[in-house]
Amino acid sequence: MDKIRAFSSTLIPMLIANVDTDQIIPAQFVSSRTTEEFAHALFRNRRDRDPEFILDQPAMQGRSIILAGPNFGCGSSREAAPWALVAGGIRAVISTGFGDIFNNNSLKNGLLPIVVSETEHERLRSVAAADPDVEVTVDLPGNTLSVPAHGITIELRIDPFYRHLLISGMDELDYLLSHVAEIEQYEAGDAIHPTTRAKLAGR
Repeated sequence: MDKIRAFSSTLIPMLIANVDTDQIIPAQFVSSRTTEEFAHALFRNRRDRDPEFILDQPAMQGRSIILAGPNFGCGSSREAAPWALVAGGIRAVISTGFGDIFNNNSLKNGLLPIVVSETEHERLRSVAAADPDVEVTVDLPGNTLSVPAHGITIELRIDPFYRHLLISGMDELDYLLSHVAEIEQYEAGDAIHPTTRAKLAGR
């Protein structure tokens, strides 16, 4: 998984409420295997029905941050949804709330689900409407989302453990493997620093 540090993009305004995972990747595409197949599957039914769909508009090409409506990623527990978004070049989605499973799947697969308050969301919507080419910067190590041209800075609300994994470019298995020596020492009952022992025991 690629490391996520700081990146900037103009916004893709997709302000529809309750965009579910079946819209993000329709069922017939969940068995896709390659990055190209997942990118093709992204919002495939919507794109086939609507030639003016937001992701296909020329001005949206190359943008990597979606400004979404509320309850983005609701519906079925479809891990392929964040896979399709990442394959399609999306690095972050901003919303006032996400489906719980989608949120967890995103954090495990290199997609940033950024939760903002209603007030913060309204301000971002207003800025994007007035200036469609405004640049937004996500600084994961700095734990901020900012719009420098408009003096906006928002603190990210991302679980510290997953924030660490995303910055490091690790998934949960990578994290466990990075602590193999301590785990083996712990299981063998050998002397181990109390802080490390508590961490490995989940306390």
